[in-house]
Amino acid sequence: MNYTTSLSLLDGFRAGRVLVLGDVMLDRFVYGTVQRISPEAPIPVVAVDRSADMPGGAANVARNIAALGARATLIGVCGDDAPATALRAQLASSPTIEVRLIVDASRPTSLKTRYVADGQQVMRADRESREPLGTAAEAAVLSAYADALGEADLVILSDYAKGVLSPSLIRAAIDLAGRSAKRVIVDPKSKDFARYRGATILTPNRQELQLAAGRECESEADLVIAARALLSAGICDYLLVTRGKDGMSIVAADGAALHQPTTARQVFDVSGAGDTVVATLALGLAAGGDVAQAAALANHAAGIVVGKRGTATVTTGEMIAALAPADGGADPHKIFSLDSVLRLARAWRDQGLKVAFTNGCFDLLHPGHVSLLDQARRSADRLIVGLNADLSIRRLKGPNRPVQSEVARATVLAAIKSVDAVVIFAENTPLQLIEKLEPDVLVKGADYTVSTVVGADLVLGRGGRVILADLVQGHSTTATVERVAATVS
Repeated sequence: MNYTTSLSLLDGFRAGRVLVLGDVMLDRFVYGTVQRISPEAPIPVVAVDRSADMPGGAANVARNIAALGARATLIGVCGDDAPATALRAQLASSPTIEVRLIVDASRPTSLKTRYVADGQQVMRADRESREPLGTAAEAAVLSAYADALGEADLVILSDYAKGVLSPSLIRAAIDLAGRSAKRVIVDPKSKDFARYRGATILTPNRQELQLAAGRECESEADLVIAARALLSAGICDYLLVTRGKDGMSIVAADGAALHQPTTARQVFDVSGAGDTVVATLALGLAAGGDVAQAAALANHAAGIVVGKRGTATVTTGEMIAALAPADGGADPHKIFSLDSVLRLARAWRDQGLKVAFTNGCFDLLHPGHVSLLDQARRSADRLIVGLNADLSIRRLKGPNRPVQSEVARATVLAAIKSVDAVVIFAENTPLQLIEKLEPDVLVKGADYTVSTVVGADLVLGRGGRVILADLVQGHSTTATVERVAATVS
């Protein structure tokens, strides 16, 4: 798949709406150090520094969909407890996730607590129930699913074997989706793949395929034989098998097979990588890609997310940077990941060049934006532009903004002569980006003051400059959007 096609599919992500049904959970990471072994037992003693909560399981699938700029409806079951409150709080930071959790006070919210010492997991403690849902809870889940199905482009069943996706609920969910002509992607945990009959795609890892097929799948040839045996039973149309460091394989019901090598450069943590795969695969299909194209995007997304720590997500900006063709030097499309733009900035400084930075949403680019960028570029030898991701703009400006996707906005910015590099950030402010980039010059419009410019104190503290660029009167994205809305209405 060429870069232009990939970019087109990524641009289509934001129009996607995916219904996610499955086992939600809270992933809790407890970080610390180990300096001694307990005198009570041969176990390490973790001196705890901090902890962090993240959505897990089906909730992490929905979080990945939101991070990629699309909308998700999440249906699952939680308890009436503190982990449920923490999970809802985490999900609330993603305004494009519609959360429809059924409360079942008889069971705890699934909680996975991972203890990480000096960068390595030393233990995981699970608090959960694997018992099937009661009749009333299952009926409530199915009712919520049926109500949401009409608005979805396709369905993901995220099965973590925590009791929500019983054989009867799976059957009902797939049948309802089939009657509505909705494709279904299943991330399976049961070794009985027959319970997922009627799904479009199953996404097992290699071990899960081995258990389901009852044979080893170490080689690509063995994997294809096992997959074809299951596909010949009419369970689904495709099997997408994730193979860790060996990449992934797609086997179709007609016997065709495609193997894609991993794109990962380094692996820090595989927690939740399967969630990233299934989310990206779904959005690739929703954007109009075929299975091979959607799988290629999912493979790249997996390669990015395993290079992060914790239950992480991937953004379309990171995908653009990973997919853009390179010539061994700078990215010709000028859109960079954080790591690559940091390397680029260091290289520029090694050459004695000064680096300027500015940031914004840059939605519906207008003459005021162009003037700001020109002034910023004239203040230094190179200009890096930080671009708010779709998700951060929706947090700041509401669910109907931005008008253009981050893919479109980054592409337009990269085409402007005064811009040397574009990096997309998902946080509400560029503070973390400024901390890492350490620009020599920080530029914002004259509608700010130095004291209100995010990161100004950091830049000034390092001996840099803060410049307030002259404004071009009469140009505002918000005003333009309001004029268009008034015209349409």
